[in-house]
Amino acid sequence: MWYTEFAFAAGAQLLTGVNASSALRRLRHVPQPQGLPGRGLPLLETAFLAGGPARVADTVVVRMQQEGRLIVSRSGQVTVTDRNARDAVEAVLITAAGSYGRAELSTLRRTVSRSEHVQRIGDGLAARGLMRRPELYRKAVNARKLLWFAQVAVVVLGVVSAFQWFGASVKEQGTEIAPFFPFLGLLLVGLFWLAATRPERSRITPAGVRQLELMRNGSRPWVPGDQALVGGAVVLGALALEGVVTLEDEELQAALTARPVLGSSSSSSSSSSGDSGSSATWCSSGDPGSSGDSGSSSGCGSSSSCGSSSSNSCGSSSSSSSCGSSSSSSCSSSSSSCGGGSSCGS
Repeated sequence: MWYTEFAFAAGAQLLTGVNASSALRRLRHVPQPQGLPGRGLPLLETAFLAGGPARVADTVVVRMQQEGRLIVSRSGQVTVTDRNARDAVEAVLITAAGSYGRAELSTLRRTVSRSEHVQRIGDGLAARGLMRRPELYRKAVNARKLLWFAQVAVVVLGVVSAFQWFGASVKEQGTEIAPFFPFLGLLLVGLFWLAATRPERSRITPAGVRQLELMRNGSRPWVPGDQALVGGAVVLGALALEGVVTLEDEELQAALTARPVLGSSSSSSSSSSGDSGSSATWCSSGDPGSSGDSGSSSGCGSSSSCGSSSSNSCGSSSSSSSCGSSSSSSCSSSSSSCGGGSSCGS
């Protein structure tokens, strides 16, 4: 009498449960496990891990300012005095400053944060298991929503079956068992499955948290060793780990905190104390296992994404490393995350 409804409910639960389990497994998968790098994580990777794409932008601005290669005015106007870029991220900033080398700080920070080169940093960290890819987090959340709908179907079909069974005559009921216990058992299994497939909300994995602890809790302040810094290595290390609140230059700190990069807060990065806009988006949208240029057209910075009114996703950019087109490019969207940021987080 109620076997058809039970079979339908069980099938829906099985399909959605397997899908949710697979999505969670993909979220937790580490394509390139390398172990923790200890206190040897590069400067910009540290900034991304601790504060998302916007922290990377802030770090590059402060680094160039300390080296006398750009000037930040009280009004937030940036003047680039040295157009020789030391890395790809600096090249993005210099290009964004235009031929006259002048632009608003908020514009430069937004452009740098959404650039494919900064997004690739997030993908690299995710591949090593230090962060969770935002697009895989979204898939895990959506898969779990389908499992919730399956539980609703179990309840509805169970109630319908119960009414039908009660409404049947004693002869029709015969020796058939009541549907209560089968449907109740199915519901309990589904609730257990929901609990088992709940993804962690933080964009930083436990390994990433341990990595930051290693760098923050050493006997000496962490100093980046991957850059030929003209002094100020300790300042940049503190900035990358803790944000602009560590800056002693109050005018520069005020300029960096005056305007958020995307105007939204994100869950993806770790604590970004004092960073306005430290949650600029990390919108990874590619296959974490892919490598090389995919030629994808969806990347960071298109009108439909990174920086759109939703501020939770990332758009497209050039082919090679567009948001998620390769294992190294990324742009984030989070439930508060673009970024690790909104940390487009977890």
